[in-house]
Amino acid sequence: MVLAAGRGARLRPFTDSLPKPLIEVGGRALIAWQLAALRRAGFTDVVVNLSWLGERLRAALGDGRDFGVRLQYSDEGPVALETGGGILNALPLLGPAPFLVVSADIFTDLDFGGLRLEPAALAHLVLVPNPPHHPRGDFGLEGNRVVLGEVRLTYGNVGIYRPEFFAGCRPGRFPLVEPLRRAIADGAVRGQLFTGQWSDVGTFERLAELNGRLAQVQ
Repeated sequence: MVLAAGRGARLRPFTDSLPKPLIEVGGRALIAWQLAALRRAGFTDVVVNLSWLGERLRAALGDGRDFGVRLQYSDEGPVALETGGGILNALPLLGPAPFLVVSADIFTDLDFGGLRLEPAALAHLVLVPNPPHHPRGDFGLEGNRVVLGEVRLTYGNVGIYRPEFFAGCRPGRFPLVEPLRRAIADGAVRGQLFTGQWSDVGTFERLAELNGRLAQVQ
């Protein structure tokens, strides 16, 4: 699943008329980079959630054939359901097996195909070193176990989840951190530290920095 329903308020006025996932970095839409990476990793069926300017996103991506994948859409209506609510809403499309969730507004060279979920875990998170805009981080990591510790890393907006992870969640708007904290407290979340290329393209400054970096390697 690629999360693409957000408003992208910090990138206004760009996002007043353009969905944030269609903003270009390195001459290519953010979400196109994600779909290409998913295809290289062997993923062929992808669910994209929609809300703000969702029809523009659907028109740009179509059925996914131009990206080598099959796309389905989870339309949340005019008000996005936040990350947790959006995934819960898409569960009927995602099926009974574990699934990968990636945000459309990150840029990374992580190999999605190398991620694994332990049989006893409900989720597996990719954590990254804290970026300057998020110095306190989100969760700790002890071995491969995600904890609510003092020494924290940042959730990289990439994770594998079992549908059972969302058991007990009610439909509607809610952040992913709520069920994550419950599952972490129960010892059911594993994770890994990723130190490769990773950017959260959330502001004009970070967008410009990433474009500059990509221009140097092209």
